[in-house]
Amino acid sequence: MLFSELALHERVQKALSELRFEQATPVQEQTLPLAMTGNDLMVSAETGSGKTAAFLLPMLNHMHTTPSPKTSTRGLVLVPTRELGLQVLKECEALARYTFIKAGLIVGGEDYRHQVNTLRKNPEIIIATPGRLIEHMKNGNHDFSDLEYLILDEADRMLDMGFGPDVLTIVEECNTERRTFLFSATLESKGLGDMASQVLNDPTRLKLNSAREKHANIQQQMILADDTAHKEKLLIWLLKNETYEKALIFTNTKARADEFIGKIRVKGLKAGILHGDMDQRERKHVMNLLKEGKINILIATDVASRGLDIKGIELVINLEMARNGDDYVHRIGRTGRAGEQGLAISLIGPDEWNRMSSIERYLRLRFEKRAIKELIGSYKGPKKLKSSGKAAGKKKPAGKKGAGKKDPADKQRQRVKKNVGKRRIPAADPKPAASTTTTSTDSGFEPPKRRK
Repeated sequence: MLFSELALHERVQKALSELRFEQATPVQEQTLPLAMTGNDLMVSAETGSGKTAAFLLPMLNHMHTTPSPKTSTRGLVLVPTRELGLQVLKECEALARYTFIKAGLIVGGEDYRHQVNTLRKNPEIIIATPGRLIEHMKNGNHDFSDLEYLILDEADRMLDMGFGPDVLTIVEECNTERRTFLFSATLESKGLGDMASQVLNDPTRLKLNSAREKHANIQQQMILADDTAHKEKLLIWLLKNETYEKALIFTNTKARADEFIGKIRVKGLKAGILHGDMDQRERKHVMNLLKEGKINILIATDVASRGLDIKGIELVINLEMARNGDDYVHRIGRTGRAGEQGLAISLIGPDEWNRMSSIERYLRLRFEKRAIKELIGSYKGPKKLKSSGKAAGKKKPAGKKGAGKKDPADKQRQRVKKNVGKRRIPAADPKPAASTTTTSTDSGFEPPKRRK
């Protein structure tokens, strides 16, 4: 479907033409007609599918065709991370450049007073992370009584990050006559159904694709590693020998990212780092360096797995395997975007095999096993269990029926063997002779003498 076929205002169409957006993506093709008719939507769509434009275009078109300059906030977009907020703001400003519509960003890491000023200017659209928005709400810096659109972007991630209660608190302050769009990588995420029932009104569900679907244009490989030192050698080899414009390396912790950034730079590679403890100024600086090509490698924690939209990322390396299937999908989704080919490589240590296997089951695929000839380690995966059986796993030898029973004669021989060397006390004769008047010693038994 072409964007020109949609009933969008000419100013919105002009922005699309300037951005060279002509053909709608599958998620846009199915979502836009429904979004422009007035239904609440619950949409499952993978990262990089074009879902941001799918919810921005109907909202921008409605606000431009039905202007209400004296109302308070008309559109609220909730996102899980600062990075995703910045991405949504950038795309919103690009699509609204020929309209009167203004957008403001309210996220953690930015100056609080500056955000108060942003809210006082009363932008039509606010893009916010739940935690920081709650802070402003507690101080009365909001008015959602006129809200027309509420967008929950990556709702599954907000639940994973513990924002569920904050989201519901925000929803309680919103105009009940609004329209609500919920976008998630999967509609089966834990707790998503409960949130949807409290936020959406008789929604249309669109399951366009799932986080479990295989990325056909991303080659997914795994390399076994003995330990951290071995992973370091594998990582440096890959960064020096693979062909890529930009590479993204993921770790599970800030400490591991800090540890490896120096090891990468000391090899003469141009790398930057991105993690949750950096302030917004530092993050923007690193992202600009990457976009401008001054660095071509970024090592990051999962804070960067969602919301990053950088062209030219052709290689993703999981230095540490993701904690779950959804995080893995969002990591590798940074490459292979817009139909391009990508490569994702996971370095798997002995303590990561089970996690890797569970992600394979979740995604219903098998990673391509790979080995680097010069760096083959000793770890080959978990040892196979021996066949069932007691002791050493051996089966009992087959025999004739009753072979397992003991011979009564054997039992008797065992009793005799136990009593060797012991004095035996015979049982008394049940019928002693009548003539016996004295104690007999023929049996070798003498009664014990009585103590005086």
